[in-house]
Amino acid sequence: MSDSAGRGGNRSGGGRFGGGNRRGKRSGGSARTVAVKRAAPTVREPITLPPVLSVSELADKVEMTGVEVIRELMKIGIMANLNQQIDYDTANKVATALGWESSEDESAQASTSADFESRRLESESDPDSTARPPVITIMGHVDHGKTKLLDSIRSANVAEGEAGGITQHIGAYQVETHGRRLTFLDTPGHEAFTAMRARGAQATDIAVLVVAADDGVMPTTREAIAHIKSANVPLVVAVNKIDLPTANPDRVKQQLSDAAVMPEEWGGDVPFVEVSAKDKRGLDDLLEVLLLVADVNELKANPNKPATGVVVEAQVDSNRGAVATVLVQSGTLNLRDVVVAGSTWGRIKAMFDDHGKRVRRAGPSTPVEILGLMAVPQAGDTFEIFEDEKVARQLAEQRSATRRIESISENRPVKLTELYDQVKEGKTAELRVILKADVQGSLGAIQNALLKLNDTTDEGVQLSIQLASTGAISESDINLAATTRSIVIGFNVRPDVAAKRAADSAGIDVRFYTIIYNLLDEVKAAMTGLLAPVFEDVTDGYAEARNTFKLPNNDVVAGLYVLDGKVVRNSRARVLRSGVVVFEGGIKSLKRFKDDVREVAAGYECGLGLDGFNDIQVGDQIEFLHRQEVART
Repeated sequence: MSDSAGRGGNRSGGGRFGGGNRRGKRSGGSARTVAVKRAAPTVREPITLPPVLSVSELADKVEMTGVEVIRELMKIGIMANLNQQIDYDTANKVATALGWESSEDESAQASTSADFESRRLESESDPDSTARPPVITIMGHVDHGKTKLLDSIRSANVAEGEAGGITQHIGAYQVETHGRRLTFLDTPGHEAFTAMRARGAQATDIAVLVVAADDGVMPTTREAIAHIKSANVPLVVAVNKIDLPTANPDRVKQQLSDAAVMPEEWGGDVPFVEVSAKDKRGLDDLLEVLLLVADVNELKANPNKPATGVVVEAQVDSNRGAVATVLVQSGTLNLRDVVVAGSTWGRIKAMFDDHGKRVRRAGPSTPVEILGLMAVPQAGDTFEIFEDEKVARQLAEQRSATRRIESISENRPVKLTELYDQVKEGKTAELRVILKADVQGSLGAIQNALLKLNDTTDEGVQLSIQLASTGAISESDINLAATTRSIVIGFNVRPDVAAKRAADSAGIDVRFYTIIYNLLDEVKAAMTGLLAPVFEDVTDGYAEARNTFKLPNNDVVAGLYVLDGKVVRNSRARVLRSGVVVFEGGIKSLKRFKDDVREVAAGYECGLGLDGFNDIQVGDQIEFLHRQEVART
């Protein structure tokens, strides 16, 4: 019985499938049309796509298999796997090709970091906004008393009897004076200040420039001024160490006025306050001036909204996991809030104030340390609050993918050879320059000559100098160039190893000159669209002279340690002493032990003789380079 039934079932099944095949042969076109309609119905609801999504997520939205979506991506020249992230424009092309109408998810788009600053400004203009404490950053030369001034302000505002004073350093803290609060960001210097701005975070309301009354303006002071001006924040100068017998505040004012920082009593707009961090003299005057500047700028925020703000610093604690110091800029941050900070997220498990005490909420301009993030964010990342953990996780993943895409496709540095084309396309109308020279006389002459180009060129592009100082090109100069989208011009100076690596990584255009007229001609040609470079120097490596030896024929050879890249026998050698070029020429001999060699890699030692130069000294850095032809544009 069962055997008969089984055979009958087989016959029936075979007849059914066989009939289907025969019908397919008789009317194959009709069958194929039905199949297409099932896969891609003609009547569909439009779909919304986020700014960034994975290939598998796109396949779910367009109701196709991942293989079909990958096939469409290959048609437009993109090789991807199911987990790879793609941007909205790419996803829209695929969806359109597969018969779907799509639009970008505006709510997701509004949650990206690009719109953070505009939303923060909207909060300040909110009718429910109230006055908030100012956020202050203290900057200046390394030995001029920044840390001592910060410590004096903090200790003067710690309540008497509080055991141990401030028990925890979180990179930011608040003080109270005249019944009002001020927030200080304790950043390591203008490098950190610029790094935060490079990630889109404008955390500072007021900058305090500390200058020692006995030492005056130093090169680092000028760098700090350039960073403050590029951030476009109000400036207050604290003339420190007035307790010293060699203090000369008037000389400091004169030097700063020469650097375009004009004191109020001389008709300028920058308040100057004389202080002594050691004797705690003038601290109250400084705090009063800071409150006055804050009142003039009418700093406001709405405390009745979900919090938004910026990450000041973050690290991994072996016991507590990811720990981040955040500054609330608008709204109120509460315990158990779900927060997205940069490309990470989490639910706040604990919050601590600048005294190390546990708190449950933090209002505008309040710094707190938070625990509970899944990973460590970057300093300068913005944060915001979400009700749904799933949405928070998706946004963090989208931001991570968006950053990867932006790093490739957007924010390209300005190149001198491409300047005129960018002006014609409306991408830029200003050439920003960071100028470094070997001596002050050359620096002043070049600076004046460059600014005169604004009067002699009529091509719609203006030149502005972001920083002009003497000395080697440093990593700080490269960071400022990346933030302000500037080019770096070096006159008789070169970058150190760290600066070279930073410039290569960020794609910063660094130009070197030894003749002023060549410098001016190239810049003018770039501004008028006539620049057509033919050759450029390509650095092969860097080495440091560790020892020197005098040979019987009176030639001097140096024992080198190769720091970066490689030394090549047919390269040109450029000897740098404190960043200044003292010789450039050919290599006479290159040896490893007693053998002549063609090249020596980083991490190895070698002996070097230079053609026509016997004055090499211990500590000199030698840059090895060759000239490379560049196609005319």
